[in-house]
Amino acid sequence: MSANEEGPVLVADEIVAGYLAGVDVLRGCNIEVRPGELVGVIGPNGAGKSTLIKTVFGLLRVRTGAVRLHGEDVTNRPAHQLVSRGVGYVPQLQNVFPALTVEENLRMGCYLRPKAFDRRTGAVEELFPLLAQRRKQKAGSMSGGERQMLAMARALMMEPELLLLDEPSAGLSPIHQDHVFERVKEINDAGVAVLMVEQNARRCLQICDRGYVLDQGRNAYTGTGMSLLHDEKVIELYLGTLARVR
Repeated sequence: MSANEEGPVLVADEIVAGYLAGVDVLRGCNIEVRPGELVGVIGPNGAGKSTLIKTVFGLLRVRTGAVRLHGEDVTNRPAHQLVSRGVGYVPQLQNVFPALTVEENLRMGCYLRPKAFDRRTGAVEELFPLLAQRRKQKAGSMSGGERQMLAMARALMMEPELLLLDEPSAGLSPIHQDHVFERVKEINDAGVAVLMVEQNARRCLQICDRGYVLDQGRNAYTGTGMSLLHDEKVIELYLGTLARVR
């Protein structure tokens, strides 16, 4: 069976969720990620992008709807159970342990499989060669772009089948943003499915296979990355303000 014929890795179906009782940020959101896909989620501030990632990863409760991983209902399962089932997650903020070294951060990434540390460290250092040179450096002394690379490497230590990225380019300089997007594409080309929430809408759509535009907690548009990038309505309503400088 080819990857295109396999069932989805992830399905989020009619998700309703939020941070406060009675206040829904997501209002019936639907997302699907197929094996090996790079899927981007864009939208204006407050659309529910980061809320979606956190809800999928079990950090926020689903009020109604369902999250399925390879067809199995994992709605409201705790995050560590999803990690053991092949899901990696890189949060936007506080995504490294600043008091620990690079090597210690990577060890934390494979705490469920400590015997795999040496093998997995070699693999992630091929993707992020800078980390091999900085093994003994404290993560807190690294630049924002370097910390982002370390956070992604740590999430890859468990060999996830699906990687969830929450605003990976946020707060980075243009050159570090480019580096992040290049690494995301390389991770995906290696066979890892990626669901990426991103503020740099134009750059996100340029590299993703499919994209979703969220607005007010619902799907506004969906399609291939290229089709959304050239859709007149998407350009007028979202890309004009979200990615004017790109």
